[in-house]
Amino acid sequence: MSRRRDVPKREVIGDPAYGDPLVSKFMNCIMKDGKKALAERVFYGALQVVADRTKQDPVQIFKDAVDNTRPLVEVRARRVGGATYQVPVEVRPSRRQALAVRWLVGYARKRSEKTMREKLAAELIEAAAGRGATVKKRDETHRMAEANKVFAHYRW
Repeated sequence: MSRRRDVPKREVIGDPAYGDPLVSKFMNCIMKDGKKALAERVFYGALQVVADRTKQDPVQIFKDAVDNTRPLVEVRARRVGGATYQVPVEVRPSRRQALAVRWLVGYARKRSEKTMREKLAAELIEAAAGRGATVKKRDETHRMAEANKVFAHYRW
C-alpha cells in the first residue's frame, strides 16, 4: 500500500466487439501468459455457444451471470487478543465484480466439458439461471458471513 499518495484508478477500455469494459476485464481474467488473442477467441466463442443454446442476447446472459455471482458480504480474519475471528464485512463494489469474474473463470476451468469455450458457456448459462458452482460459492460466502454475524462488532 502506497504511503505517498492514492494511486488513481485506470480507465478500462471496452472490448473491440461490444465496447463493454466488463467484457474487457473478463477477457483479461481469462488470459494466461499475455495471450490476449486466445482469450478473446475463447470468450467470443463461448458467447456464440451461449447464443446458440439459449437463443437470447449472449452479452445480457453474461451480465446476468456476473450479477448473480456478486457477493454482498464476506468474512475477513481479525486477530483480537490471541484469538482469530472471522468477521463479516461488506464487500466494496469493485471487489464484488472482481470476485464474481474470478469465480466464474475459476469454476469454468474446473468443469468437465471438452473445450474452454464450452466450459465457459455452460458456467455462464448456469450462473445466469441462478445455479452452478459460482452461485453456490456466493451462497456459501453469504452463509459463512451470516454464521459469524456475532463477531460483527470486531469490524474495523
